[in-house]
Amino acid sequence: MKIKHLALAACLFAAGTSFAQTRGHELGLQSDNDSFLAQGSDRYYTNGIFAYFRKALDAGSNAKLANKVFGLEVGQKLFNPQSAAIPSVNYLDRPFAGYLFAGASLNWLYKNESNLKLTARVGVIGPAAGGQGIQEFIHDTFGFYPPEGWEYQIRNTAVVNISAEYNALLARAEWIDISAAVYANGGTAFVGAGAGPLIRLGNFNQLFQSSSTQSTASKGKNTLLHEHEFFFYYKPQANVVGYDATIQGSMFKDHPEAGTMEVTRDIKHFIFSNEVGVNYVSGRFVYGLAAIFNSKDVQYQAKPHQWGSATLLYRFN
Repeated sequence: MKIKHLALAACLFAAGTSFAQTRGHELGLQSDNDSFLAQGSDRYYTNGIFAYFRKALDAGSNAKLANKVFGLEVGQKLFNPQSAAIPSVNYLDRPFAGYLFAGASLNWLYKNESNLKLTARVGVIGPAAGGQGIQEFIHDTFGFYPPEGWEYQIRNTAVVNISAEYNALLARAEWIDISAAVYANGGTAFVGAGAGPLIRLGNFNQLFQSSSTQSTASKGKNTLLHEHEFFFYYKPQANVVGYDATIQGSMFKDHPEAGTMEVTRDIKHFIFSNEVGVNYVSGRFVYGLAAIFNSKDVQYQAKPHQWGSATLLYRFN
């Protein structure tokens, strides 16, 4: 009897995992923080929290399309100078800023393992984004030093942005592949573009149904390379920046604004970034861990900056 029970449990587990790759919806969270890298830093892009919902759509009659995913997201990013408590404005090498936004995306994923993802976001940068309150709450809750200097933050400005992301497979062997990754941003908050390779090592799936392209939600009509994804990746990228409202403030206002203590800074127009991480997809869950290392993005910035990122998604029908 015990053997029968074990066999039944094994069958149920196998069925659960085999159907897991055909879930049509996913819901989850992503958390970014520089403290995740355990380097004792508290500077620049210091915290981010995001919630995602994605739904696989019918690819329709398009013979070239393997998957199509619609997404919704809300998020908040916090930025501060080389420390969240500066003794004077002379130490403010990057502005304090909060960025709160909501967005929607559509991801077209093709059988030739290329994809195009378009995302539109609306939000606010400034005190209305709640950055000061969230940072004070985090520091107070975990017994950190009290933040000082938010009176110099970027002033309120409503922002609208559109981004496009394109990926295409270049070469693949059994346990390694390389693809090209390109993006462009346009709008009133962020203007810029970037490009670089994505190198994956391990058990990965095609780009039309992979955590690499945010396409683990699907209608399940495609044959997978692996039932479970588990791979390491490296993504170096060269970025050209035209405008960044979290550093320069609103495009449409004089800075600093009259009657405020706002401090803005000049951006660096070229940034190089390195991202290393690991993704694991099994059953109903998608897990991701990453470390991102950026060169300086502000003129006369004291140090380059880095942060860690953790993602957890739950998939369902």
